[in-house]
Amino acid sequence: MKLCRFRTREDEIHIGLVAGADTLLDLTPAGITRLQPLLESEDPAAQLQRIAQGNLPRLGLSNVQLCAPVERQEVWAAGVTYLRSKTARMEESDFSANAYDRVYDAERPELFFKALPEKIVPSGEPVGIRRDARWSVPEPELALVINSRGKIAGYTIGNDMSSRDIEGENLLYLPQAKIYERSCALGPWIIVGASEATARQWEVRIEIRRNGQRVFAGETSIRQIRPSYEW
Repeated sequence: MKLCRFRTREDEIHIGLVAGADTLLDLTPAGITRLQPLLESEDPAAQLQRIAQGNLPRLGLSNVQLCAPVERQEVWAAGVTYLRSKTARMEESDFSANAYDRVYDAERPELFFKALPEKIVPSGEPVGIRRDARWSVPEPELALVINSRGKIAGYTIGNDMSSRDIEGENLLYLPQAKIYERSCALGPWIIVGASEATARQWEVRIEIRRNGQRVFAGETSIRQIRPSYEW
């Protein structure tokens, strides 16, 4: 089930549930006005299934403006979760090679702060790059939506924009390489009710467009993430 935030013509933020290829159910009449209480429930998917049986307003998905599916939550990232990522980082930075090598197999993951909610870009909007960076790299990622009990409540996708040349120069420059205006994109929705086994069958695809033209396209498989992302 796909849960989203969208902006109405009255400039209000509502919570919606995707129903079919081009239809959105407005959950406001059912009392769902924020994501957090729903994602904090024991079984968000079951609750959504019950709500969806009601007589809710139906909107055309193409007629609404989707927002990033995040409210007050901070975004944190887990680094070096792919073997390919570890190898690339080691090749790019002799100074930091040993650190990247050790963290890939370590019990404690590399976690770093990425963005505050107001800095996040919704799906389909331009991301940012640092003015002083020579090499800026988009990184398509699986994003875990985690509630206050540490339970995975859903999944979305994101783009972790990075200034790779700044990070490669010195590992201590990681915050400068990762945290800046519009450096994080999320959405368009949160998938609830999927298991880790199901999520590992997914692929994340990315396109870079400039002036309406596609200049790059790539994809990665969630199967390639280290054995488990439930640390």
